[in-house]
Amino acid sequence: MHPALLVLLYTLPALAVATAGGAWAAWRPPSEALTAVIQHFAAGIVFAATALELLPKERTEAALPVVIGFTLGIALMLLVRRLAGAIEKREQARRFPAGMLAITALDLLIDGLVLGMAFAAGEKAGVLLAIALTLEVLFLALSVSAAMSRSGAGRAAALAAAPGLALILCLAAMLGRLFFGALPPFAFAVLLGIGIVALLYLVTEELLVEAHEVAETPWSTSAFFVGFLLFLVIEMAVEA
Repeated sequence: MHPALLVLLYTLPALAVATAGGAWAAWRPPSEALTAVIQHFAAGIVFAATALELLPKERTEAALPVVIGFTLGIALMLLVRRLAGAIEKREQARRFPAGMLAITALDLLIDGLVLGMAFAAGEKAGVLLAIALTLEVLFLALSVSAAMSRSGAGRAAALAAAPGLALILCLAAMLGRLFFGALPPFAFAVLLGIGIVALLYLVTEELLVEAHEVAETPWSTSAFFVGFLLFLVIEMAVEA
């Protein structure tokens, strides 16, 4: 099978989850407590995928491309954070969440490119990261569709927004697989470092920060470790 088609095959679950999650949130948005549990669970899985799959591959390279990649990754994420803050301030007086849609699209574009990079590093790493990002897409679908519904944009728009954004992840992953697979080792290691920082930023500065805006419960706290353990078990099963 062509590498790009293989990536598409493994990103289709994210598209399906986005469609289902968007429909769920459009008709009956989940409670804040349930959303926090989903955020913790997704954070645990993405963190495990980064730590267990991508970081070991990065450590096989020389120190210089690793340092360059992490430095550029930090700069990129700080830029994204500043951009997101500026958009949120500008959008405060508006009901339609255009800024949220733009930032979510940017997040999924970056995540898709990182996923394509993971597939270029190895099929197993790509498949496991695709599983992890599917949970992230579920949370984003719930958030976007709920925000669209609250803004009065209409149920049809709320239903279409989530799968439309998930499609960005699918296409970016396919393009990333084609592009990154042809890079020399030094450049690939630099970009892999950027991707690792992007995923760690997703966990620490987005999923967990938003989850902690709701009062902590034993269920939400445990969900992070359940997600990490679940990914570990899946990885062990794949290795067996």
